[in-house]
Amino acid sequence: MARIDFYILPDTTLEARLQFACKLAETIWRKGYRLHLHCEDKALAEQADSALWNFRPDAYLPHALEDNEMAASVPITLGWQQLPVPTEEAALLNLHPEIPEGVERYARVAEIINQHQQVLVAKRACWQRYKEMGHEVVPHKLG
Repeated sequence: MARIDFYILPDTTLEARLQFACKLAETIWRKGYRLHLHCEDKALAEQADSALWNFRPDAYLPHALEDNEMAASVPITLGWQQLPVPTEEAALLNLHPEIPEGVERYARVAEIINQHQQVLVAKRACWQRYKEMGHEVVPHKLG
């Protein structure tokens, strides 16, 4: 079973959620994991892509959208369709409101909760479902 880390932010905005996703992506990548950011749709994936390019002027995280030809050769991918099947130890950062099918193939899973009501409701349901599935769920209250 995977370890599921829930990061609970005090903010309510999507921007704060994406900024934290960038910081977390950098940490996960530096630990040597391949990382997939799973988004609700292509629009959110494109916003996350832009955030990764701009989150820090002194950092570069090699990444690509799942429909880009570079996706197979970079350690960080952003997608909105089915989860890719990891070929090595991989982590998943789930920005989708639901748990994607295939989550059990990932060694680590991160969920980011902010204080927006829709996110809270969706991620509470995810929390319960992960526990029902037998995963280890670990909360991290930030700020």
